[in-house]
Amino acid sequence: MGIFGKRKSREERAAEIANKVASGKGFYGRTTRAFVGGEDFAKLQGAIGAYNSGANVQQLLAMGAPTTVAVVVSISDTGQLVNFDPVVDLVVQPAGATDHNHGHSHGHVVLRTIVSKLAIPRAGDQVLLVADPAQPGGFLYAGMV
Repeated sequence: MGIFGKRKSREERAAEIANKVASGKGFYGRTTRAFVGGEDFAKLQGAIGAYNSGANVQQLLAMGAPTTVAVVVSISDTGQLVNFDPVVDLVVQPAGATDHNHGHSHGHVVLRTIVSKLAIPRAGDQVLLVADPAQPGGFLYAGMV
């Protein structure tokens, strides 16, 4: 504890700066937006969004949020890395989301998320999803089963 109150940890301060950069607010955000082109700034926002979703998932799992099993339909690389882990686009089908009348599947969920380079899911693998509290009806990637 500092003289003037509780100091933020380096991680908390870094997350705060990253959120300001992604939103384009504050000194860091305005400076980044000024020096980086619009396309690159959008990529930066996507990478920071993926990082934040990973942090949110860890908090939700720690609080005991229920998970849903899903099957990976496809996976594609975005070319972005966050802490040397790839950001990917996952298309998954939650368990029980099939149309029995026509034999076609529906209910595919598309997620942009960070995956561990040591445990990259492949088509057909089972993964865990957590309901996204910020987006009703949405899901967050919670890892492999």
